[in-house]
Amino acid sequence: MGKRRMPDLYRAPFPLYTIKVDPKTGWVITAGGGGGSKTGIKNAVHFLDLELVGDQHCATLVHSHDTDTRATMNLAIGGDVIAAGQDGRCSLMRFRQRQPRGKAAAKDGGGSEQGAARRRAGKGGKGSEGDAARGNVSEMNDNTTQISVDTFGEVQSDLNPQDPLQKCVRFSPDLRLLLTGGTDGHIRVWEYPSLKEKLDFKAHEGEIEDLDISPNNKHLVTVGRDFACSIWSGNQLAMSLCWHEKMPQIAAKSYRYMSCRFGKVEDQKDTLRLYTIQIPHKRDRKPPQCYLSKWDGQNFLPMLTNPCGTEVISTLAVSDSGTFLGLGTVTGSVAIYAAFSLQKLYYVQESHGIVVTDLAFLPDTPKGQSLKGNNEAAMLSVAVDSRCQMHTVRNRRSFPIWLVLFFCGLMVVGAVLLLQHLFPGFI
Repeated sequence: MGKRRMPDLYRAPFPLYTIKVDPKTGWVITAGGGGGSKTGIKNAVHFLDLELVGDQHCATLVHSHDTDTRATMNLAIGGDVIAAGQDGRCSLMRFRQRQPRGKAAAKDGGGSEQGAARRRAGKGGKGSEGDAARGNVSEMNDNTTQISVDTFGEVQSDLNPQDPLQKCVRFSPDLRLLLTGGTDGHIRVWEYPSLKEKLDFKAHEGEIEDLDISPNNKHLVTVGRDFACSIWSGNQLAMSLCWHEKMPQIAAKSYRYMSCRFGKVEDQKDTLRLYTIQIPHKRDRKPPQCYLSKWDGQNFLPMLTNPCGTEVISTLAVSDSGTFLGLGTVTGSVAIYAAFSLQKLYYVQESHGIVVTDLAFLPDTPKGQSLKGNNEAAMLSVAVDSRCQMHTVRNRRSFPIWLVLFFCGLMVVGAVLLLQHLFPGFI
């Protein structure tokens, strides 16, 4: 699949930097903005209601949460809480679904003056127009989804004296820890939900690009601009990875790590994989390949490394089942790979007009499965071009086992009849 423009699932009034899917509700949560610059571009977190109509996905904005002068550059979801990286801070926001106004008004007495005022506003009064102008679509229809977002905590996650910026954030799988990394090279770990600082250590010289934590909380993996991919046990360095150890043609420090993600192995409960992306440190006139590597998630021995094109990779995602990997590039392209073989299954060149900032697979929850439709995988992408798109891998055609056995039986019977015809008395 080559260069073509994918239809937009949603387009925001500001650049989009991050996207996640709430496993429980299926809401798509995406965020971004213009930052503190006085350009008139707002900063907000948008909640989208995703639906599957026939074979097509569609999304509706149901709530917009204003983040004042700070753009959300990265986020993680832990239960009903969003951890949002905004400048050098991590803001904790709790989101809830409220009862639709129409139902609440009916309980309180739909004939009251307040209920009538709400109905008039819902039919296009001044209140409705004002809310629409602010992007609070959840207030426009009394019967639509109502979402409330409340900030209940904040921590200083980066202490770079010049330009503090949190670059990545994760909740531990058991939701007991919150982890962040930023431009000062420090990993900071907080106990959650108390937000008491547990660890603060220098992990890399220069910026931290990405981090992830294993499902059992045993290992933390970090990648930085100092060419290192490090495995940590607590704040102690356990080992450093070398992806090109058996590739002598790759010169030292010609590549740096960009992303890292742990992933499950389908049908192997206790097996774990680690995936990393390596990009060229410097760009040549003839662009060199980027590489995708797979590691054993227990002993961190290299298993497989494949080239993944000359477009510089900007982001990596792994599906819940560990079956698929998603890649986005700085030139706006989107690809989906098979985790087992690291082979490309799907590719759209320059699907976005500019750098892809984040990717998110639909979760393997009942809600997520219902939204996938007749697809093995469905993945969302966002970019600086303000667009959100959906990318799918269709289910491969297969035959039921009973049908295969039926045809096998017919073939056996046919072979016996043919032999009986050619050699009378064969049976």
